[in-house]
Amino acid sequence: MRLLLVEDDNHVAAALSAVLARHGFDVTHARSGEEALQALVPEGDGFGVVLLDLGLPDQDGYEVCSKIRKRTSTPVIMVTARSDVRSRIHGLNLGADDYVVKPYDTGELLARIHAVSRRTAHEDPAGGGDDALRLGAMLIELPTRQVSVDGSVVQLTRKEFDLLALLAQRPGVVFRREQIISEVWRTSWEGTGRTLEVHVASLRAKLRMPALIETVRGVGYRLVAPAS
Repeated sequence: MRLLLVEDDNHVAAALSAVLARHGFDVTHARSGEEALQALVPEGDGFGVVLLDLGLPDQDGYEVCSKIRKRTSTPVIMVTARSDVRSRIHGLNLGADDYVVKPYDTGELLARIHAVSRRTAHEDPAGGGDDALRLGAMLIELPTRQVSVDGSVVQLTRKEFDLLALLAQRPGVVFRREQIISEVWRTSWEGTGRTLEVHVASLRAKLRMPALIETVRGVGYRLVAPAS
């Protein structure tokens, strides 16, 4: 697997690159946000994962993650010393696929790299079926992962789309929080619960349909099909 390592500290990058190489990774090292973005032109350049340190010299790491997500669907794992929940939620909401806090165990990092590459390779929360779902003025196109309302495209992050696609396949049916977290995030990590709430709020705002996703207290969420 080709891996893009975005790390400004050459000593840290050299040590980590050596470990990754021993485990079969072909590592490309970018020392800044701009180098990382150039390496990803035009469409990810075949990288399986981006390992993104947030402490970069030229740009804020969160900004770099946002730019990466706009140009490629390559999985991004953020690496940072910021351990607070708010920082993790912010990173995930920008489109990161996972978040590793320093200092980390190398075995855990390798496991997370393999996990995100596996689940993004097989990710299809909508479960196949029709190529498009129409709900009132909203159209969800599954092959292109594009959502439009009244003909206008709405820009969603990877997880926002996955969450919407999951709920939209069965309008009116209540999805338990645990089921959503398992199918969209492919994890049972308890901290993901707060991230789910953030993604639901973001979808309501971006789609300008505050009543589209209904909270079922103590259970989970369901999509209320809008009127045609």
